[in-house]
Amino acid sequence: MPAMPAPPGSDPQAKLEFINQWFASGVPHNRELGVHAIGVHATGITSELPYADRLVGNPETGFLHGGAITTVLDATCGVSVLIALRKPLRIATLDLRIDYLKPTTPRSNVLCKADCYKITRHVAFVRGIAHHGDEADPIASAAGTFMIFGSRLTGNKDKDAS
Repeated sequence: MPAMPAPPGSDPQAKLEFINQWFASGVPHNRELGVHAIGVHATGITSELPYADRLVGNPETGFLHGGAITTVLDATCGVSVLIALRKPLRIATLDLRIDYLKPTTPRSNVLCKADCYKITRHVAFVRGIAHHGDEADPIASAAGTFMIFGSRLTGNKDKDAS
């Protein structure tokens, strides 16, 4: 994932607009799916995947394809890392475990909330859930790790972080 430039000041609405511009321009796949941020907090983000017929995995049921759910979870978890870092650094998904807990509700948007709960020198740890508006009734849950390129402690750019 490309580095997200430093967001503007502390105004939540300005941060949200900035993140949405980055979502659309930084990762074309997010733009194609319509993924956008709807909330931002100190260690994470809430995003939305709008329902679209072209994202349906099974026309008989109307359930969204698991790949669309995976994409929104991966993107949202990644942005939670960028928000928690508070400085523009490149990251990449190292591992993302997703547990699918139930099918989507046909014709309903999917919300995704992710938080970066730990950052080490080269790795960030995240948790996320996808749901239809009730976080207590998730569609899927995610746990992931993200590589941080360029140490936030040493300032080395683009060196192997292993």
